[in-house]
Amino acid sequence: MNARLDRIGLRRFAGAGERLARNITIASVSFGRSLLWLLAAIIVSCGVWMMLPLSKGNSTEPAKAELAAVEAAPLANAAAAVSPVSEDQAAARSPAMADLGRVRISSQTWRRGGLGSRALVTFTLRNDNDYAVKDVEIICAFARRDGSHLTDRSRVLADPVSMKSRKTFARIPVGFVNVNADQAKCSLVAARRA
Repeated sequence: MNARLDRIGLRRFAGAGERLARNITIASVSFGRSLLWLLAAIIVSCGVWMMLPLSKGNSTEPAKAELAAVEAAPLANAAAAVSPVSEDQAAARSPAMADLGRVRISSQTWRRGGLGSRALVTFTLRNDNDYAVKDVEIICAFARRDGSHLTDRSRVLADPVSMKSRKTFARIPVGFVNVNADQAKCSLVAARRA
């Protein structure tokens, strides 16, 4: 074909067409690869975004200025609020539950662990009852530096605490917390007789 085009003086146009076709092919392959890399980056970004914990601070609702306080309610009041319970059932449950008025957290601190995403709580439980307690459930409320509430995490501790004694639980993992968490307040929710 080049020989025929050379006779009439159009050979340089045939070479330019071949170069243009080659450049278009290279450009289309490069463009396709770029689109694949962009798609992969979008998928990875969406996956990372889905794994991030939800935060009330990122929502459009106004944040509360006070730290959420968790109060321990007596079992009879909590059970009556949830479902109607007969007096016989309440009497049968009460010996198994401990008196939370005589179990308290005397000191507590917290720090970050697990690359800064997990909360590790150290606290001392004091049991002033005449019986040992076990299955102590705590709930920790986390807040920002300005005091606005971020999240709550709870944990049940299976270790028993002897009667009229105290026990220190060191670096108990409570759960994942927001990176903006600066303060923590832990409270007792429930405990059972050992």
